[in-house]
Amino acid sequence: MAITTATGRTPKGANMNRFLPILLVIVVAAGSAAAQQQHAPMSVSTAVQSTLSGTGFGSGAAGPIGNGDLLEMSVFDTPELSGKLRVSNTGEVILPLVGTLHVAGMKSEEAAAVIRQKFIDGNYLKDPQVTVFIAEYATQNVSVMGEVKSPGIYPAFGAHRLLDYLSAAQGLTPLAGARITITHVAHPDAPELVKVTAGATPKPENNPEVLPGDTIYVERTGVIFVVGDVVRPGGFPMDHDGQVSILQAIALAQGTNPTAAKTSVKLIRTTVKGRQEIPVNLKKILQSMSTDLAMQDNDILFVPSSMAKSAIRTVGQAVPTAAAASIYRIP
Repeated sequence: MAITTATGRTPKGANMNRFLPILLVIVVAAGSAAAQQQHAPMSVSTAVQSTLSGTGFGSGAAGPIGNGDLLEMSVFDTPELSGKLRVSNTGEVILPLVGTLHVAGMKSEEAAAVIRQKFIDGNYLKDPQVTVFIAEYATQNVSVMGEVKSPGIYPAFGAHRLLDYLSAAQGLTPLAGARITITHVAHPDAPELVKVTAGATPKPENNPEVLPGDTIYVERTGVIFVVGDVVRPGGFPMDHDGQVSILQAIALAQGTNPTAAKTSVKLIRTTVKGRQEIPVNLKKILQSMSTDLAMQDNDILFVPSSMAKSAIRTVGQAVPTAAAASIYRIP
C-alpha cells in the first residue's frame, strides 16, 4: 500500500522502498552470471593455447603407461587411497589394500577401470570413482631426427600430432624432403610414411597422431646443380616429388645467358661405375624436338659458354664449381 502525507505527496523513502526488490533481483542475477562465467569450461581454442603454450607440451593421458611413469590416482571422497604411484621397471605399481598390479601398456582409463574393480572385488569399497592420470612420462619421449633445425628428444606429455613436434623442433631445414617416416613404438616393423608438400596446406591425413616412444625422421631431399652460363648458377632442392627435368632445372636457374652454347650442354651424373657425361642438346629440347630428361639427386647440369674467353668452358671445371655453388630453395 502506498504511503502519503497529509499534503498528498509520497515520501522519498517510500519511493526507494518500492525499487529495493528490483535492485536485489538485478544484483543476484549479475552475481550468478559472473559465477557461471568464472566456472564455465574453456573453449577449444583457449584450451589448445593453454596446453601448447610455453616451451614444452602440456600433460595428458592419451599414451600408454610405460615403465618409470608417474601416475596420479584419485579415489573420490577417499583421500587415504589417493596419491601418486611410480611404475616399476617391470611395469607394476603397488596399490593400497590391493597390492601389486601390472599396468604397463594400459591406457589411463583402462588402468582406472581395473583398479576400481580390484577395490570392489576385495570388498574395500562398494562403488568407488577412480581416475588415473599420467602425470609424468619417464622414458617415453619422442625422437625427432633428420632435416629439422633442432633435432633431439622431446618430452611426450600427452597426445600431439606430427606438426606439433615439427614446430617444437624449430621447423624444417631448406633440404627437407617430402617424405617423413614415423616409427611407432607399438608397431616398429610397420613405419608410417607421411608425404608433405612445400607451400601447401597440410591435410588431416598428413598430420597423424604421435605417441610417446615414437620416432620421427624427416628425409633429406635430393639436390641438383646448374652451373655455367646461366643467370643464377647454384644448387636447387628437388621439391617436385623428387622429379626435376632439365627444363625445370634451367627455369630454377632463371634461364641461360645469351652467350650460352645450348647445343653443347652436358649432364654430369655420378654412378657406381664413376662419373658419367650425358650430352644434352638444350636447343632441341626448347624446341620440343628432343626428350626432356629427368634429373637425379646430385646431378650437375653444365651449360658452357659460346664465347672464346670464358671462366668455365670445360666439364672438368664444372664439378668444383658445383661443389662451391650456393643452394637455393624456391618458395
